[in-house]
Amino acid sequence: MSAMLEVNAIQQFYGSSHTLRSVSLSVKKGECLALLGRNGVGKTTLLKCLMGVQPVSSGTVIFEGQDITSLPPHRRAALRMAYVPQGREIFSRLTVEENLLMGMAIKPSARASQIKHEIFDLFPVLKTMLRRRGGDLSGGQQQQLAIARALLAEPKLIIFDEPTEGIQPSIIKDIGRVIRMLRDRGDMAILLCEQYFDFANELADRFVVLSRGEVVVSGPHSDMNSPEVRRFLSV
Repeated sequence: MSAMLEVNAIQQFYGSSHTLRSVSLSVKKGECLALLGRNGVGKTTLLKCLMGVQPVSSGTVIFEGQDITSLPPHRRAALRMAYVPQGREIFSRLTVEENLLMGMAIKPSARASQIKHEIFDLFPVLKTMLRRRGGDLSGGQQQQLAIARALLAEPKLIIFDEPTEGIQPSIIKDIGRVIRMLRDRGDMAILLCEQYFDFANELADRFVVLSRGEVVVSGPHSDMNSPEVRRFLSV
């Protein structure tokens, strides 16, 4: 099966800093790829490049066989690439319902009645909070809202940036359950950037480790616990 997403030798600079060094990876439909590495090694920069939020200096990003390296973020969203950013980045002054509708912005004339009930099956708490402002939710509830917003775009690829950061254990379990269900459903590709190794280890089919902006180890899930991987993740 060909990859849903192919990243080929992308380079990126931030001022004089060489932030990404010939990074290559791929994600297939129906699999979860874990992106691992310590803080500050370029993981979030890579994800922003994949979504078009930051430009790449060279290399290519291919989505479903199409070169999207130069496409702006809204064009990538229209291709059904979804991004759950680090820190949630929900709209704090909008209601939960309005935040969910933002996830459907690529659809013409999106209405509240079109919010899929599946979303509330995945995250029941959101149904009881539709009229509350996003900023009034707890961190865990905001993360559930951010994921639900991304899923309403009916993505073919969903990118998670540190979904467990600052989240209470009970919500982490719920998020893990949802990601596992999405993976097992087999109709989308998942790129999971995660600091919490055990969480990623439970969900990943394959992994990539970044260090100083370059891929230093990659392989199947069976190799994730190797000493070589642990060496690049230990503080």
